[in-house]
This record gives sequence, structure tokens and C-alpha cells, in this order.
Amino acid sequence: MKSLDDLKKIREAAQQKVSMRGKNDGTRILVGMATCGISAGARPVMNKFVEEIAKRELNTVTVTPVGCIGECAIEPIVEVLQGDDRTTYCKVDEKAVERIITEHIIGGKPVTDYVIGKYRL
Repeated sequence: MKSLDDLKKIREAAQQKVSMRGKNDGTRILVGMATCGISAGARPVMNKFVEEIAKRELNTVTVTPVGCIGECAIEPIVEVLQGDDRTTYCKVDEKAVERIITEHIIGGKPVTDYVIGKYRL
């Protein structure tokens, strides 16, 4: 940071990320960020969702970190809520994030490779 303009840019970027996490209309993406989720890689997954949504200007999509979603063995777990529809993804990595956004959030079709029903609990 070398100038006041640099500081303003950093502030605006941070505010955009915070506002992205606070909306409740449209599509909601919940990322399990309990200890097990974080240790399984949920933090980079959540960051990737935030980055991709901002880059694609998906203004009706919210990313929210949440506590425990369920089964530790299949973390990171992500839930996509669209109206009354809930899709739960497991073993999500950064590559899966791009597919979930492109195929599900934008395209309307869940990515069955990562849907929880594919894995036996």
C-alpha cells in the first residue's frame, strides 16, 4: 500500500466480500466451516466461491460460512439453497466450485458427481 487510493481499493474489496456474505435473497451457498470442514479444506473452497461469484457478478448469490452441517467423513460440505430446493454437495474442492457455479448456479442443473446421495454414509 503506497497511497490513499490503494487503501480505498482494499476497503472497497473488503466491503464487497462482507456484503456478499450478508444478503438473504436469491441463491444461498452455505459452506460448512466447523473444525472438521476447515481441516478438510473448506476455507479455500469458501474463498473460491466468493471470488468466482464476484468475478461473474452474480449479485443474487450469497455465500455464508456455517457451523457443522453433518458428516465429517465427507467434508467439505456445501449446501445450495434456491427457493425450496436444497442440494447438498460433499467432498467439494476448488475444481468442484467452478462446476457448481457454472452448471448449477448458472445452468440450473446440480452437479451429480458431488451430490451427497452418491456417497454412502
